[in-house]
Amino acid sequence: MAKIKVTQVKSQIRRPQNQKRTLEALGLRKLNQVVEHEATPSILGMVNTVKHLISVEEVK
Repeated sequence: MAKIKVTQVKSQIRRPQNQKRTLEALGLRKLNQVVEHEATPSILGMVNTVKHLISVEEVK
């Protein structure tokens, strides 16, 4: 599986509860925090839910 690097670029303040929980499930708690995940369908679904709050790049 490919790996992806996820960076939080916007704040979770004034966002719906499900988006806050999705960011926490991805391991993102602070602005500009970076985490790496395997590109599984469940992770990609979570990324799609909060795509306006994060930036995603593929790790080689």
